[in-house]
Amino acid sequence: MTQMNIAQVDLNLLKTFEALHDESSASRAALRLGVTQSAISAGLRRLRELYGDPLFVRTGRGLAPTLRANQLKPVISEALDRCRQSLAMTNPDNPHYQGRSVVLGLSDDFEIAYGRPLMDAIAERLPKLRVIFRQTHSQIVAGALLDRNLDLAITAGGFAERRLSRQVLGEGDYCCLVDPGSLVPGQQGLELAEFIARDHVLVSSGGFIGITDEGLAAQGLSRQVCASTSHFAALPYLLKGSTAVATIPGHAAEAIAQMTGLRVLPCPLALPHYPVELGWRTQAQLDPLLLKVREAIVACFTSPQPSAC
Repeated sequence: MTQMNIAQVDLNLLKTFEALHDESSASRAALRLGVTQSAISAGLRRLRELYGDPLFVRTGRGLAPTLRANQLKPVISEALDRCRQSLAMTNPDNPHYQGRSVVLGLSDDFEIAYGRPLMDAIAERLPKLRVIFRQTHSQIVAGALLDRNLDLAITAGGFAERRLSRQVLGEGDYCCLVDPGSLVPGQQGLELAEFIARDHVLVSSGGFIGITDEGLAAQGLSRQVCASTSHFAALPYLLKGSTAVATIPGHAAEAIAQMTGLRVLPCPLALPHYPVELGWRTQAQLDPLLLKVREAIVACFTSPQPSAC
């Protein structure tokens, strides 16, 4: 590795590094930066010399970062974000955001229920800004924010780390989702006995036990889970034509039912409510762009009808 100081380094190489890491492709990185692919390849050669590491290795799915590249990514992105923030501070009311993006972490239940309203609210306040929805959940969100894989995140908690800030957006509850063909005419709900007797579809990021199992166990009861999925979006395909029931967050149940014709019913089991929170890196809380995005998110969650954001 050649020993260099910053006066000898072309700082545009840092933009090349960031684009390669984000896009995993030299051609897509070139398109993103508005340069030729040969310029990206030349930049990568210089980056390899600078850091004494291959940084990106070719695989069947594009360019994969090495361990050193993954270690460098949060440091380089933070440096570039500070530069972007300094430029934004010179004109915080600049309405032109084309070419810029913000990465918002959320689980797919929030994306299903609030994704479109968030798109509209952000577009109204920050025209041409691209919002990137990225899957996360409360058990991994802190690390994703601190590693700069996310700019902001909406989850049911997980922001207790001291370098993160958070704001409560509301409170969530649970409802049942069923195929209306499995109900008798005029049926408005499920009795607990029928709820237990039905097969259940569990939505879980990896576990075998859900909040419903915990609630039933407290009463000495149990249920039969016939299938599990990690994606709320799969529920219409799993529930249609069956008598199974899925107990999921109410916001997702309402949104899925509206689009698919499934039926939302009150949960006959008393389950605890949970906080819905917005989190971000404390260090980035004065970034004008992120302040406006946070404003848009809060507006969506405090509106009586999220779809009206």
